[in-house]
Amino acid sequence: MIEILKKYLPERAVSPCFDLIKEHQVHLKIVGHRHTRHGDYRRMPDGSHKITVNASLNKYRFLITLIHEIAHLVAIQEYGREIKPHGKEWKRTFQHLMIPYIRPEIFPSQLLPVIANHFKNPKASSSSDARLSIALKSFDPEERKESYVYEIPYNAIFRLHNGKLYKKGNKRVKRYECIELATGRLYLFQPNAEVELVQMASDVEPPF
Repeated sequence: MIEILKKYLPERAVSPCFDLIKEHQVHLKIVGHRHTRHGDYRRMPDGSHKITVNASLNKYRFLITLIHEIAHLVAIQEYGREIKPHGKEWKRTFQHLMIPYIRPEIFPSQLLPVIANHFKNPKASSSSDARLSIALKSFDPEERKESYVYEIPYNAIFRLHNGKLYKKGNKRVKRYECIELATGRLYLFQPNAEVELVQMASDVEPPF
């Protein structure tokens, strides 16, 4: 297990993560890329604990995701199965488990203040925090095809993982107006929504 973890985690995080996995008897499965989630925790019918994490995540997002899922397990053990999945009990547990990792030996200096801010009130997914998600993406491999909505040009055409096509429009406060090509409906996208660029923008310039 340690040799496997070395492939996916920052070096200084491998040993403490291995200890957590052993302590809570986690069956960790590293799976292919999933668009809808980075990780998942399930308590199996026989009482064992199964956690899956996407192999496609960079090592810093992998670490955050792994601790996120272990926090579900620990929160249920400490507070019972009736708690909300991402309620105050889970947040408190996630913060407690993550604190030992928020240090320069594990995360790059440019990530530390963003991560520290996120863990003041952790969200249900690291992707829900646009600032953190964008900061983490800078460590993704170059070959990843996905782009973020904020990165692509005005008027460009992009595709979601479900195959639907959209044209990027103007920014409205924090989110972007985008037109679904098949229906003409307007949707608002978070700046860190992962999309595939299909066609570059036309010569039309955005209004100012």
